[in-house]
Amino acid sequence: MGRLILISFFILLFSPLLHTQTFEEDTVHIQSKGHDLGGVIMFPEGKKKKLPIVLIIQGSGPTDKDGNSIALAGKNNSLKLLAEVLAQNGIASLRFDKRGVGLSKEAAIPEAELSFDDFVNDANAWLEFLIEDRRFNSIGIAGHSQGSLIGMRLSRHEKVEAFASIAGPSLSIDETILAQIKSNPFNPPNITKEAEDIFNKLRNGESVSTIPPYLMAVFRPSIQPFMRSWMKYDPLLEIEKLDIPILVVAGSTDLQVTVEDAQRLQIANAKAELKVIEGMNHVLKNSSALTNENTASYSNPNLPLNEEFEKSINTFFSKHLK
Repeated sequence: MGRLILISFFILLFSPLLHTQTFEEDTVHIQSKGHDLGGVIMFPEGKKKKLPIVLIIQGSGPTDKDGNSIALAGKNNSLKLLAEVLAQNGIASLRFDKRGVGLSKEAAIPEAELSFDDFVNDANAWLEFLIEDRRFNSIGIAGHSQGSLIGMRLSRHEKVEAFASIAGPSLSIDETILAQIKSNPFNPPNITKEAEDIFNKLRNGESVSTIPPYLMAVFRPSIQPFMRSWMKYDPLLEIEKLDIPILVVAGSTDLQVTVEDAQRLQIANAKAELKVIEGMNHVLKNSSALTNENTASYSNPNLPLNEEFEKSINTFFSKHLK
């Protein structure tokens, strides 16, 4: 018995070193044009009033509030870790599940009926929710990947005081996909030409029924209306419209969005501050540019966020929201 008591005392004595802080989370639901959406507010320890808050907007695909895609095995928890970083610095955050995922599962609609503007409207419904909630005295937005473009659209609202673009593309989605196809040395030139032809037809309002098997994931008929609605937005034009403090963050080992993307975004708006983080990949973790190592981090929740990224995001929002 004495040995058990001694071990317990040792664990209690050093527990602050193992887990320095706990956070309280509230599950919340809202309606967006008749659809029930769910999310989670993370609060700093011991405080739930008169707080700054950051609305976190995730990237493309069936991605949940924590930054995990149901299309991939395992989790990376990048956005949950981001929320914890903010909470450690006294900043609350709201992250939410996309339609058809997690707490928003019942809001799913057929893919062929989905548009990019649905995601913008959903995120805007969450912004309006935060504006009405008197617990929060200032609001910032952090958009990751596709969420960067959505965040730009929302950040024109007079109640948004700061915006962070995290691994955000600088080109329209058609230009981004074509650049990715061209950058792969194993892709023959005809694939680029085929993709360009399909994009031109979509841009002209046409539907394309015959798709090569190797391009089906991008251009399947059911996704074409969504792609067409997404193509009309140019991130460079959207960020140019913002008149608030902006942080543009890029990782040097991001295999999906380039440092050049971040540089173009920064040039497009004189208020934007650029932060390029060496050794950080698309899910905000430390990694080399080797494909196998890099993609493995997408399914490893035990990898922490890059420390320089944590410092940069906290410094930015603390300066402009507190």
